[in-house]
Amino acid sequence: MLSSFPTLLPFLMFAFVAAITPGPTNILVLSNSARYGLAAALPIILGACASAATLVLLVGTGAGSSLMQWPWLQTFMQWAGVAWLSYLAWQIFRAPVEAIAVQDTESRLGWIGAASLQWINPKAWMMALAVVSVFAGAGEERFAHVICLSLAFFLISLPCLGVWALLGAGSGRWLRSPRAIQRFNGCMALLLLCSAWLSVLA
Repeated sequence: MLSSFPTLLPFLMFAFVAAITPGPTNILVLSNSARYGLAAALPIILGACASAATLVLLVGTGAGSSLMQWPWLQTFMQWAGVAWLSYLAWQIFRAPVEAIAVQDTESRLGWIGAASLQWINPKAWMMALAVVSVFAGAGEERFAHVICLSLAFFLISLPCLGVWALLGAGSGRWLRSPRAIQRFNGCMALLLLCSAWLSVLA
């Protein structure tokens, strides 16, 4: 496999670093897992991983070229993503203490929200473009390589985001008082807000 696909191993290392390092999705997984339990983070993980893998697949077939041709579309998507993340940060910040319960489902992000976050994130599209450009190669096997990259990214992202979910679930034991919950919500909201706006201001 590696002899016919020499860029696979470097891609696996890239995918691990990209998925495990802190970002908006990781913060959302951590926050939801800590507030609502490990099971609440699973739909977010599946939605985000499946969406990111689908982006790689679509870009590999040429669907992402419009981002390069229409800069205004990239700008629009960027600000839409910032607005969506800012709204989520506000929802986390203002969540009442009574809502921090495993049974509460109204204020959870869910798999659709996590998936849509990837679709309106121009950095996710740019990442997919970079992945296809650098690692897919050329020639007759290019499409097969794109499928392999998409599947590999999905399989690597799952345990990486799972680590963040476990961290969140583990931190839930310290969220026994209303003050601790409010502080945690505030910290998560601030981290999410910073990660969103730094992507625009950087």
